[in-house]
Amino acid sequence: MSEANKGDVAAAVPRHVAIIMDGNNRWAKQRGLKSSEGHRAGVEVIRGLLRHTRERGIEVVTLFAFSSENWGRPSIEVKALMRLFSHYLDSETKQLHEDGVRIRFIGRRDQFSSALQKQIHYSEQLTRFNKQNTLVLAVDYGGQWDIAEAAKKLAVQVKAGNLEPDDIDAELLGRHVALADLPLPDLCIRTAGEQRVSNFLLWQLAYSEFYFCDCYWPDFDEQQMDLALAAFANRDRRFGGRKDSST
Repeated sequence: MSEANKGDVAAAVPRHVAIIMDGNNRWAKQRGLKSSEGHRAGVEVIRGLLRHTRERGIEVVTLFAFSSENWGRPSIEVKALMRLFSHYLDSETKQLHEDGVRIRFIGRRDQFSSALQKQIHYSEQLTRFNKQNTLVLAVDYGGQWDIAEAAKKLAVQVKAGNLEPDDIDAELLGRHVALADLPLPDLCIRTAGEQRVSNFLLWQLAYSEFYFCDCYWPDFDEQQMDLALAAFANRDRRFGGRKDSST
């Protein structure tokens, strides 16, 4: 491969990939297993996939781990998800830190147990100075909630007399949504065949490329990721404009 072509390939690599990890339940049902086993298999995928994305030069990976709507699932499933989340933090945080990965969380935290809140805080504090790669876990997160929270912050400033309503625009609001300090997602992947965003990063995905695949999340391996990256590399990203004004 020529040096020029290498540059083209590097330029086509997304800086930030957001993933909706869907299909754990269906994967388990297909195999006659409990839903908790599907979620457990899904968690096991994350370790290898994060290593693979780092090798591919991806700086930020955001995983939709638990939506604000997921509290409506059967309580036994929610409890199993919380145990898995706690186990993941306990088993992976130190290794991620050694790998130079910063861990971030977006979403509400007040509905989690105090023990889980302490784990979240510990993970963020331990890894806060890591700069090379970032893993964002969206937990008890919803895109509409995110935008509403940003609007509240601006409303407080208006009420205090520090901001005029006419000064509020998309750029200002965007500074107050989650992940405002990180590059916007270039690519959003959803597994298991569904083609919707399910209240995930509604503001941040405005100009992201989308990739939908049929395989369930526990089957999403390095090869599947490379297929998604290859599809992204072939997209013509114009962000609402035109590269050739004559067409």
